[in-house]
Amino acid sequence: MQTTSTTIPPSSTTPTTTPATTTAQTHSADFQMFLKMLTAQMKNQDPMNPIDSTAYATQLATFSGVEQQVKTNDLLTSLTGQMGVSGMGQIAGWVGMEARAPVMATYDGTRPVTVYPEAAKGADKAMLVAYDSSGREVTRQEVAVTSGPVNWTGKTAIGGQVMPGLYSFKLESFAAGQPMGSTPVDCYARIVEARMGTDGPVLVTDGGSTIAPKDVHALRPGALQ
Repeated sequence: MQTTSTTIPPSSTTPTTTPATTTAQTHSADFQMFLKMLTAQMKNQDPMNPIDSTAYATQLATFSGVEQQVKTNDLLTSLTGQMGVSGMGQIAGWVGMEARAPVMATYDGTRPVTVYPEAAKGADKAMLVAYDSSGREVTRQEVAVTSGPVNWTGKTAIGGQVMPGLYSFKLESFAAGQPMGSTPVDCYARIVEARMGTDGPVLVTDGGSTIAPKDVHALRPGALQ
């Protein structure tokens, strides 16, 4: 059985100032600068036409509001990062399982690949199209419009057989002879890694596909390797 582990990109060992500390220092410096400018404004105002005290109160309220908004944004950013790590912990248990999603499937040359095409609503014809790892179309076959699993055997239109490798699938739907578009087709692939991506936790399959947890439509225990 292949052993896999959940990996998290290593953090830098170089000591750095934490974002919270840097933000706090910046806020403090900005506020001190604002007070100096306000004091200078009061000292240098025209004694014959002094600034209304309401204007000072408005300036203080405006600065305070902006400062609080910046702190709120920093807090939300921190919470988002914590939620991402929490999500990683939740999907770590998926490693080793098989996920049903629009990913590339491994064809060994003998055993069929089970795919799950779903035709568009209103379609009266559907074509299952297979592509190799380079994106080249290799087979095309008509399948039932009703939803249900289909076994793809890798046979070509002229009776040949595709080579073992990685394949992806799309379903082309038609109504009254007119194309309705194509959609990716689900198949099962083994999850070998969970890691943090730029938009949150992602899963990596044994075929090299990277998918978001929200794109997984079903899970089942992984087969013994």
